[in-house]
Amino acid sequence: MTMISVIIPAHNEGSVIARTLQAMTEGAEPGELDVIVVCNGCSDNTAAVARRFGAPVRVVETDVASKTHALNLGDETANGFPRIYVDADVVISVATIRTLARGLETGNVLAVAPIPNFDLAECSWAVRACYEIRSLLPSAQEGVGGSGVYALSEAGRERFRDFPPVTADDGYVRIQFLENERETVHSAYSIVFPPRTIKNLIATKTRAHYGSFELANLFPRLWKNRGESNHKSLLRLFKRPQLWGKLAVYCLVTTIAKYRAQKRLRDGTAVWERDKTSRATA
Repeated sequence: MTMISVIIPAHNEGSVIARTLQAMTEGAEPGELDVIVVCNGCSDNTAAVARRFGAPVRVVETDVASKTHALNLGDETANGFPRIYVDADVVISVATIRTLARGLETGNVLAVAPIPNFDLAECSWAVRACYEIRSLLPSAQEGVGGSGVYALSEAGRERFRDFPPVTADDGYVRIQFLENERETVHSAYSIVFPPRTIKNLIATKTRAHYGSFELANLFPRLWKNRGESNHKSLLRLFKRPQLWGKLAVYCLVTTIAKYRAQKRLRDGTAVWERDKTSRATA
């Protein structure tokens, strides 16, 4: 059995890390997983909660509060391939981990990601409207990005050295590969918990757009690999009158978020927007 390495960067995720670790380790075979939780700049009990799980979970701690630094530490610590990178507030099962690993076995595809299953039960109507429109756009099927999870083969991980200090690590990984080298695995899914209010959604979307603008500026050649734009598909949706109200909300959120992201990029004021509403009752 090949050991699968799972790297989880975690910054003050004490309220959610047990949920994440329980889901991915339940049913795992001995020696199947090597789960590394990299607690970066934590001032809460994230490390203590993670350590309670014992094998196959290992904990690495650093005072540097940086997701990409944590990813690099995780890579230095990890032993196996394929290598799966998971956000600390996302839920995936060991079955999903196995499916992603199988998706990399042929060697033709170097990066895979699951379909995100958004838990919208506690979200406002406006937030649900935005995610409904999102599900109809090409970016929802992009392969790496949006699910909080991506997996790389050993050859895929060799495409780049360290993770650079960028906001969108998943976006950086995505643009390392041509479209035929990355894939969304439709038989695998992650559970993602979106912001519950439109205010918090705008904040997290601002971070996401800032990350995209940053990548486009820093890596213009690689940015060409990003995939199909949403623009044409979004315009086609306006042919469906029943969607006009939801489209209005989606476009307003996108416009505000992009404006704020561009302003921050001009001003040089990067801010990590962290949503607490989706973590409140984890």
